[in-house]
Order: sequence, then C-alpha cells, then structure tokens
Amino acid sequence: MQQSPAPITRDAALRVALAARAMPGISLSQLIDVLQNRIGNEQIDADDLRTVTVTDLKTAFASADGEEDGEDIGIGLEAMKLAVRILWGDIEGDPLPAPIPFVDGDMPGSVRVALASDSGEALNGHFGSCIRYLVYQVSPEEIRLIGLRDALEADFAEDKNGFRVKLISDCHVLYVVSVGGPAAAKVIKGGIYPIKRIEGGPAAEVLSEFQHMMTQSPPPWLAKILGVGAGQRLKNYSAAVVEE
Repeated sequence: MQQSPAPITRDAALRVALAARAMPGISLSQLIDVLQNRIGNEQIDADDLRTVTVTDLKTAFASADGEEDGEDIGIGLEAMKLAVRILWGDIEGDPLPAPIPFVDGDMPGSVRVALASDSGEALNGHFGSCIRYLVYQVSPEEIRLIGLRDALEADFAEDKNGFRVKLISDCHVLYVVSVGGPAAAKVIKGGIYPIKRIEGGPAAEVLSEFQHMMTQSPPPWLAKILGVGAGQRLKNYSAAVVEE
C-alpha cells in the first residue's frame, strides 16, 4: 500500500508555523486548513505559499468568525500582512547555529537536555506547541548543541504529545516554558525529567545554570541520571536548587 504524502512539506510547514504565530488567536492547524482550502493541492510546498494574499486570509478568517466584511476579525491587518510576508519567505526565522557532531563517549559524565523553542537559540516554547526542540549534550566542562528537532509534524499525529515525547526520547531532561499535567505525565513516563522555567531565557544561560546544578548539588533525580549512589544523592540534595 502506497503511503500518502504529508499534507505539507517541511520547509513550508516552518513558514506556516511562524506565520500562525504572527496572527493572534490563530493556531497552526487553523492556518493549514485555510491554506489547503485556498491552494487545493494534495501537498502544500513553499512555491504554493507565494500565491497566498492578505485578501485570502481576511476572507477565510472573517468567514470563520462570522464577519463577512473581513474588517473586524480580531487579528489585525498588519498581523496578516506580516503573516503573508512570512509565507512568501520574505521574512525567515532567527538563524540557528549548526549542530556539532556527537558520538557516544565524547563527553563522559554528560546529560542530554532538550529545550522547547520557538525562535533563536533560546528556551521560549511550550511543550505542546513549540516549533522545535534544541538538543544539547551537557557535561561539567562543556555545553554542545547536537541537534535541532523540528516538532511541526506533531500537529498531524494522532497522539500529538506522544509524538513530541518520542521526538526527544533520547534526552534525560526537558526544559519548557509551560506544560500541561497530562502532557507532563507522558514526558515522565517516557523517562524524561521535565523542568518548567516560566521566564524562559537564552539557552546558554539556562544550560549554565543546569551545569552548575550538575557539579555543585544535584537533586536526587539528577544524581540518579549521573549514576551517583543513593546515599550520596541524599547527602548532596538541596531542595532550593531547582524550581519547578
């Protein structure tokens, strides 16, 4: 049985995700539905996106909100203009550094940490809606970006949160700006320890704090990952180290 193509190419999906974030109250799935109806192809690619206009968005979202004149739909004309520029590729997302190759054994005593991110090299995403996960290998001496995991295809999965957990299943720790209870339970069941840092922050800052926690006074869950004995874990534990 031949597998059907994905409804949108990866390059196009990234543009659509960024465009959705430019329009208040519009989700990625809502915008994809509008684009599929407008474009009419089995699969949307980057060339298709260049045919979309501001009028297309005004008409589609006005109809959905019952405002046929398209003037007052709670999004704003400037936001829709920005979204179209993003769809066309005139505005790209923040540039990201290329991951550095990693081979098991490169960094003894290291831990693999994922950060939920929507832009740049920063912790600024929610678990269930972030564009990507930045994956780092962290040891007491080094912080190395080893992967950029796009999470856009999660929106097409039957179990969206399960898809995201599987995407970072090789990680020990996950930093997020927020995560719901059921989603957090899935993360934990997947063997990943979630840490909520509401204020977010640059990846270097977040991981420097994590690195300090590793070397100075790891809580029991981290000491266990690092292979420290149970007695030593209790001795070293400081409840003030991690705020969740």
